[in-house]
Amino acid sequence: MNDLFQTFESHRHRLFGVAYRMLGSRADAEDILQEAYLRWHSAAAQDIRSPESWLVTIVTRLCIDHLRLARTSRETYIGPWLPEPLVGDASPPADSQAELASSLSVAFLVLLEGLAPEERAAFLLHEVFESNYTEIAQILGKSEVACRAIVSRARRRVREQRPRVEVTEVARKALLERFVQAVTTQDKSALLSLLADEASWMSDGGGKAKAARRIIRGRERVARFVLAVLGRHANEFVFTPIRINNEPGLAIEAGGRVFSVISIRTDGHQILDVFTVLNPDKLPQALKNERKGSKPEHKEIK
Repeated sequence: MNDLFQTFESHRHRLFGVAYRMLGSRADAEDILQEAYLRWHSAAAQDIRSPESWLVTIVTRLCIDHLRLARTSRETYIGPWLPEPLVGDASPPADSQAELASSLSVAFLVLLEGLAPEERAAFLLHEVFESNYTEIAQILGKSEVACRAIVSRARRRVREQRPRVEVTEVARKALLERFVQAVTTQDKSALLSLLADEASWMSDGGGKAKAARRIIRGRERVARFVLAVLGRHANEFVFTPIRINNEPGLAIEAGGRVFSVISIRTDGHQILDVFTVLNPDKLPQALKNERKGSKPEHKEIK
């Protein structure tokens, strides 16, 4: 029993990384890992040559099934859908490889939403977790040729929309500081200078919080919206720097309650996209961990 648990826990970081990137939800990722552990616990250990490969296969297949079932709820979701943010200590430790770390960002997870479940799985396994095509073929139950085609197609779609520059922490923080300054002083010129021509503002209220129900596009429209929604009441808000998915972000608080968290996509010079989560269902656990500085406990399933 203890050996099974210890083996599973030794792979938890990788398994959670796969599940969260696939699903964009911390809660759903934890549920997947719970189900994977149950299957691991009841499996015939002598038939498993590589525990890691076996577990990654199970988690990936469970995620694909989950995404297929969740397709209807995503399609009927009120307004834009954004991933559940991992705030502060709710985020896993930063990965040693820059590519793996950046693939945790909200901006990257939004791009993945445009991929079908099997495309997302194949792309993540190959491009992020460095699985070879033989392994991916076994996981997806497809030929290696088919998997190569799937990964190539997904890679092309992602790269068309993703900046090919690495942005430093300092640059991100500086842009966010300038953003807060422009909002609190209601300086439209400063805000416009921060935003790229084709900047967008994406709000996730889920029908449970006031939020724009469509993506706002274009520098001028985004600036007008921000100043109307945030600038007008800036003296009532507290803007706090936090970490969201291991990148600098902002929490916005009013009346002692955090009602929104913001992350950005940037080329290091201007803000390309803003992602703001207001849906209360996606905020409580992350912000609880951030404020208390506690880490979620993982207990053995008896």
